[in-house]
Amino acid sequence: MATMGAHYDLGRFGAERLSFSPRQADLLMVMGTIAKKMGPVVQQVYLQMAEPRWVIAVGACAASGGIFDTYSVLQGIDRVVPVDVYVPGCPPRPEQIIDGFMKIQELVEKEPLRRRYSPEYQALLKSFGI
Repeated sequence: MATMGAHYDLGRFGAERLSFSPRQADLLMVMGTIAKKMGPVVQQVYLQMAEPRWVIAVGACAASGGIFDTYSVLQGIDRVVPVDVYVPGCPPRPEQIIDGFMKIQELVEKEPLRRRYSPEYQALLKSFGI
């Protein structure tokens, strides 16, 4: 919430329009603990997003399951969808979220279009069942 506030202002990066529809979004920010039951739903949302699409795992819970090493918690969202940027912290500071967002902007700027169609990337998607 602080990241969208006036002091940090994520809107200066062109992110003031939040979209809660996967068909209108190209960036998925996964935050918080992900239960194993939520894994297929997150994967379905990822598949419904517009191409090209990027994923940020925000915080320790999304990146590695955090302190919750139980049978019902997914130990990292990267077991379900490919993650482009990891933002560390529990909870992460707004500066870290902005830094992760800027890394996504660097990927968007410098990523060649052919990377998404490369055999390595297609094999990665196939490993996720996508």
